[in-house]
Amino acid sequence: MSLTLADIDRLAHLARLGLQPDERTRLRSQLNDFFDIVEKMRAVDTSGVIPLAHPVDVADNMALRLREDVVSEPNRREANQRSAPAVESGLFLVPKVIE
Repeated sequence: MSLTLADIDRLAHLARLGLQPDERTRLRSQLNDFFDIVEKMRAVDTSGVIPLAHPVDVADNMALRLREDVVSEPNRREANQRSAPAVESGLFLVPKVIE
């Protein structure tokens, strides 16, 4: 699939974009390059490949290396809240913006 400058003008109109002539040419080139990549991907034989519903489906077949769930940093709440304009019971107080 190859786009023409007329196609780019129509897309720009639909997207409400005002494109300069050099932008039209550059965009046409970029979109045609993208469609070339898509065509190459479509040419790959994927028969016999089971589609994944979710990437996690692959994780079921392998052991994931997970780190231990332990505290690794000290509690610095007081130090972090020193510069806050208002704090109460360890929570930042912010002005009400919705009535």
